[in-house]
Amino acid sequence: MEPVSIRESSAARTDAMVSSQNSAIAEASGPAISTVTTPPAKAGSGGAIEKWLLRRLLAAIGNPPLVFVLWSGEEIVTEAALRDGATRIRVHDRGTLWRILVDPFFQFPEAYANGKLDIDGDLEQVMCLIGRSAAEAPPVATRWLTHIEKALHWGGRTTMAASQKNIHHHYDIGNDFYRLWLDENLLYTCAYFEDPGASLEAAQIAKMDHVCRKVVLQPGETVIEAGCGWGGFALHMARQYGVRVRAYNISKEQVNEARSRAKAEGLDDRVEFILDDWRNITGNCDVFLSIGMLEHVGLKNYRRLGDVIDSVLSQNGRGLIHTIGRNRHEVLDPWIERRIFPGAQPPALSEMGAILEPHQFSILEVENLRMHYAETLRHWLSRYEESIETVRKQYDARFVRMWRMYLAGSIAAFDSGTLQLFQVLFARPRLNELPLTRAHQYTHLASRDGQPATSGPVRPAPSWEER
Repeated sequence: MEPVSIRESSAARTDAMVSSQNSAIAEASGPAISTVTTPPAKAGSGGAIEKWLLRRLLAAIGNPPLVFVLWSGEEIVTEAALRDGATRIRVHDRGTLWRILVDPFFQFPEAYANGKLDIDGDLEQVMCLIGRSAAEAPPVATRWLTHIEKALHWGGRTTMAASQKNIHHHYDIGNDFYRLWLDENLLYTCAYFEDPGASLEAAQIAKMDHVCRKVVLQPGETVIEAGCGWGGFALHMARQYGVRVRAYNISKEQVNEARSRAKAEGLDDRVEFILDDWRNITGNCDVFLSIGMLEHVGLKNYRRLGDVIDSVLSQNGRGLIHTIGRNRHEVLDPWIERRIFPGAQPPALSEMGAILEPHQFSILEVENLRMHYAETLRHWLSRYEESIETVRKQYDARFVRMWRMYLAGSIAAFDSGTLQLFQVLFARPRLNELPLTRAHQYTHLASRDGQPATSGPVRPAPSWEER
């Protein structure tokens, strides 16, 4: 996906934002923050105003146990840092500090990516520390920080043309890059850890089977998948469940890889990978699936997505949408939206109603896999770190730091509850043949005897009609 253009603020606007921030975060209460000078202050040391603003910013996010070390050697230390020990964040110049003070949500990760800020210690732990502290802070200051964020950053567009550019920016940077740290099936969505000690490969297979059991996928059925990535899930359904799949994607790199895999496995007669936008989906299906695409659709397009689902889903059809989400409407982190996922908009559950309600789709189940995504990201980050030198040779140092920040910051977002992972199961309103209970989703666990579950169709409990 390609970066969206962000309007540069004028000097007057920046001054206004700083003034607004001052008045807003000054309302936040919290433990005292001290200034330690090591060595003694010298020419070029932090000024009184910027140090005061930094203390207020730390107070606004709950005074986490952090020490900010300025370019002069001066340290801004929270009371929690003195009490609990702390990680040091080193800011290398005054300009970087001011950019963080004016626009912290964007400029903090940007400074790290650019090498203008360094963190002593584990980046994931620091980001989780900040995320939890901000989540528990009094809402008044963080609310004003959010207002400032919205004023400075405009979300990306999700028209058909813009979506093509967005997807190209993120997914077409090279399949070899993703092979370094994804599982062997190249599944770039949340895994499902039935066993907390499972490998990433096992957890991703478990995720695919979990979805298939939820929709009670049966041999001979037809599936439409909107947003298929590198094709791993479509191939799994055809191979293990005996279904036919039509899978749509607008990433050329991914579709070419998926077609090659289908041909190599002899599944190209049962799986069709279509290089096209979800808006152009046609045909008929028993099951409609969207795994990790809704974040890219855009809220204003939800009604249209519902129209597409309604046009292809059979009268006894069911579907599932798997998406990153929010507990309430909020914009995505501006740095992630600009640098990593332009145009992305994780929805609140209430907003997903715009897809389902106009056509009276019945919501059958909502499951939140938030902690599963945090664990998935930890696996990805660990594998990424193991491949750092390869990434550095393929790209550059800034790219290395940018993606490290993206993965670590995403772990923090799920760990702190800022982001959720929803699986929403739905069906036509008069589909009475569904199982009475959810037992069919978990019967495989009782018979495993420590062995991995077997993929394939399950015989669900009788429906009301069958009884």
